[in-house]
Amino acid sequence: MRINLSNATRRLTRPGLLLLPLLLAGCERAVLNPAGDVARQQRDLIFISTGLMLLIIIPVMVLTVVFAWRYRASNEDAEYRPDWDHSTSLELVIWSAPLLIIIALGAVTWLATHTLDPYRPVDRMKAGEPVPANVRPLEVQVVSLDWKWLFIYPEQGIAMVNRLVLPTDRPIRFRLTSSSVMNTFYVPTLAGMIYTMPGMETELNAVLERTGRFEGMSANYSGAGFSYMNFPMISVDRAGFDRFVAESQASARRLDRGEYIQLEKPSERVPAILYGTVERGLFSRVAQVCVHPGQTCMSETMRHDSMEPGSHAPVNNAPYRPADRKGALEKSPEEKGSSPNRSAPRGPAAGTGKPGDPSNRNMTHLDLPALPGAAAAAAQA
Repeated sequence: MRINLSNATRRLTRPGLLLLPLLLAGCERAVLNPAGDVARQQRDLIFISTGLMLLIIIPVMVLTVVFAWRYRASNEDAEYRPDWDHSTSLELVIWSAPLLIIIALGAVTWLATHTLDPYRPVDRMKAGEPVPANVRPLEVQVVSLDWKWLFIYPEQGIAMVNRLVLPTDRPIRFRLTSSSVMNTFYVPTLAGMIYTMPGMETELNAVLERTGRFEGMSANYSGAGFSYMNFPMISVDRAGFDRFVAESQASARRLDRGEYIQLEKPSERVPAILYGTVERGLFSRVAQVCVHPGQTCMSETMRHDSMEPGSHAPVNNAPYRPADRKGALEKSPEEKGSSPNRSAPRGPAAGTGKPGDPSNRNMTHLDLPALPGAAAAAAQA
């Protein structure tokens, strides 16, 4: 299909195309505009990696144009060598340059992987400024819900939904988990992405050095309300954070297990909610999947599994040692006990006492479903 544009349309389209770069220039480049030292190091890593790769990409693109122009069909001055097939100097350049760049990329990646490990505590506020010895990290407990975020400040005893307030010039330690499905906590101006998983706990360390309002998000699809799992991250100075804590503690709302059970129900576009008090140990119960009544915490399950099977007390009333447990091959039949077996024969197996009977090859036994009147028919028989 051919589309014909009038001269007037063309005159309107060309200025619009020229204005597109100006419109795109107004977009926020969050990854390239960090607000903290960790995000800045990640940005520098992007610049270094891109620069190293451009050392190959740019010459290849330039030489492609040069070769196409020099050896074009109309250039009769170009040397024609149809039998040429090897050049040692050219082979050295072709293979040595990419190899050196790969080595450099590998070294930079290895160093950055350890330096920017999300579990590694922050050891500096910015380049050349170590963390003061008397400054303790601020712990923030993060729970990804369907489809909202819960932030708990255990030291201050407060919590917020879909709003995160952090101080500048203080290391921040995030402890993260999920209520149902895997998600990803991501604030581009703060640090890299970190996953939240149900029944597990992850960690992220970061620091902020300037105030402002920044956007946080979920970067892992988690269902119908995923598009609305965004939250503002507000960076304030120390005095501003103290005021925020005081205002939050004045709230009468309390986050306990009952409130959390209602909160974790799927919901979309939830406004910011502030809790003035938080039940102690709530985050640990969420991470160990034992908030609801009747659920056993994973730590209790693991403690029970460390005991001798069949008992609820340590072996010989002594602390558990792995060497105390015996494998199945080392146990006597009395120690093993028995358990219901759905496929075990009911009564003597068919073929008992009949060597070679085909029924002896059947290692399973299936119970036929009870039919109406089957019991009466069996009784009459």
